[in-house]
Amino acid sequence: MFNLDNILFLPALTSIIFLIAGLVMYSFPPKKINYLYGYRTNSSMKSQERWDFAQKYSSIQMIKLALLMFVISLIFSFFKISENLNLIFGLIVLLIGVSFMFYKVEKAIKVNFPN
Repeated sequence: MFNLDNILFLPALTSIIFLIAGLVMYSFPPKKINYLYGYRTNSSMKSQERWDFAQKYSSIQMIKLALLMFVISLIFSFFKISENLNLIFGLIVLLIGVSFMFYKVEKAIKVNFPN
């Protein structure tokens, strides 16, 4: 039975933040390479073309990750788990999700810009 107490709180909260950040980045991507706002990695900052691609692609991936983390949180709400396990599973989901998002964006940059 659905139990809001068992929802994975960390991924659920983070998914809302990621969704808002992804929508803002998609709607208002940073126009020029900068060190304050946007998807900032060495590979994304090598050229303006890479930068523009990385901003759009990463924002889409962030939105997808937000939705996936929220669904996972909802699924876990059907299981009775302790607060400690809730925190551990929440951190694992968050770390794997963010790592996979970075991996996908970096791979897409390499595929689209092989130089």
